[in-house]
Amino acid sequence: MAEFTSKIRTIEWVDTYSKMVDQTKFPEHFEYVKITTGEGMFNAIKTMIVRGAPAIGIAGAHGIVLFAQELEKQNLTKEEFVKKLLEKSDYMASARPTAVNLMWAVEKQKEIIKNSKSDIKTLIEELKTNGKKMEEDDISINKKIGDYGAQVVPKGATILTHCNAGALATVGYGTALGVVRSAFAKDPDIQVFADETRPRQQGARITTLELTMDSIPVTLITDGMCSYFMKKGMIDMVVTGADRIAANGDSANKIGTYTVAIAAKYHNIPFYIAAPLSTIDTSIKSGDEIVIEERSHEEVTHINGKPICAKGVNIINPGFDVTPNELITGIITEKGILRPDYVKSIARAFNG
Repeated sequence: MAEFTSKIRTIEWVDTYSKMVDQTKFPEHFEYVKITTGEGMFNAIKTMIVRGAPAIGIAGAHGIVLFAQELEKQNLTKEEFVKKLLEKSDYMASARPTAVNLMWAVEKQKEIIKNSKSDIKTLIEELKTNGKKMEEDDISINKKIGDYGAQVVPKGATILTHCNAGALATVGYGTALGVVRSAFAKDPDIQVFADETRPRQQGARITTLELTMDSIPVTLITDGMCSYFMKKGMIDMVVTGADRIAANGDSANKIGTYTVAIAAKYHNIPFYIAAPLSTIDTSIKSGDEIVIEERSHEEVTHINGKPICAKGVNIINPGFDVTPNELITGIITEKGILRPDYVKSIARAFNG
């Protein structure tokens, strides 16, 4: 199979700071920013300068290093340093409640903090090394996801995706768009339909941008159009990412994903989730236990800073919805494609 390499590196640790693409500036500007403090990283995650579950996880790991560097300057004892850094770690994990990769990455760093016998300076280096390893592992895992997913993409397929689960939601290859990239590497007739993904327009602002950068054909449609194109036979399959997957396969993703899954089921179109095993939270039995983030009302009432509705109108703005497992054809992971019964296939993926 041909190797496809994305031109994008979303987030990277450089010496004493985290370098990341500022995704709030799309599509007008493609800019990198330096995050130099722990609080700066918390805000970068909260305000979606960095977004996408895997990328958020890496950002959280970097954020703990940033907090550690700040605490080092306070001349604390090792015991005091560890206590305060664990508190800062828990704070970092609260930046966005739905994306389980953030909690997963923070826990990996906390294990090092708790178990290291090193002095403070060496401990910080251990946290840096672990963060860098997570970056490289993310790219490797995404490429495996892409290659497994490419096996179920029909020749010349048009793939619908919702939100952005590409290079810009990960370190640099993508989960759902990793499947697209791997499929496109062996079949240049592959193309993508991207939902705009209101209210933050990640599909319009981000998915179309990165696919265009990689010369992969992409057509932008509004969120309400998917059923129209499905009925016309213009969509062959759906692939989206996920922010948290329960032990039974119920999957939380950007709001509107559930609607797409229902439409795909009605039109007999395969609907796949592409996500690393770190996105699966085996501690929760079903999607009913997934905490759904409620985001700012202004995301709905304004576009590009300009109001689009009557002042004072009531707003409800959940950031995610949960697609029930019975609507999911398969979950594409670095260990292969998991199929129903998901309770059994997910358990095997973790234990095999």
